[in-house]
Amino acid sequence: MSELHQGKKCSRCKRTLPRNAFASNKSISDDLQSYCRVCSADYYKRRQEAKGRVVRVKVPVPRGHKRCPQCEKVKPHGEWERNKTSSDGWASYCRDCRAERNRDSYFRRKYGLSQDQLRDLVKQQVGVCVICLAAPAEHVDHDHETGKVRGVLCFSCNAALGQFKDRADVMRRAAAYLEGNVWKPTLVASGVYQLPS
Repeated sequence: MSELHQGKKCSRCKRTLPRNAFASNKSISDDLQSYCRVCSADYYKRRQEAKGRVVRVKVPVPRGHKRCPQCEKVKPHGEWERNKTSSDGWASYCRDCRAERNRDSYFRRKYGLSQDQLRDLVKQQVGVCVICLAAPAEHVDHDHETGKVRGVLCFSCNAALGQFKDRADVMRRAAAYLEGNVWKPTLVASGVYQLPS
């Protein structure tokens, strides 16, 4: 009975430690794990590394803060979204990293582009829209039938293509109209119209 009050011997490091140095385990007679918490963590880490996985280093975090696994910064709870399903009630990633991950996920799903591929595409266009050659390239343009990415456009040019429903013949008529070639049929005879060539 005196051994229960003094502590327990870790079967790995062979040290006698206080009872709170061991995690609970109801299947063992004294309700404590055989390994102390330090040895259990070390054992777990070695097992995961043997499988080729990386175990995060535990970083001390002050109360009211959380560490983001992506940017590896400790930030106050004000920079996190709420998540009722998580154990601590906060999202896994800070707001900035979460927005970046969501953006990356969106472009991969919708266009099959990684952030690096998107940056390369904009760089090839020297950062400007390939239609107006003036505004910054910010919106991915793609063929709605094949899904193939054509380039990165400014908001106005991308919206214009959408309004013309990607129909080249309509865009050619619009260009001719703007250039002064009025696209009106001419009455040749009763009920017979001639279209401009």
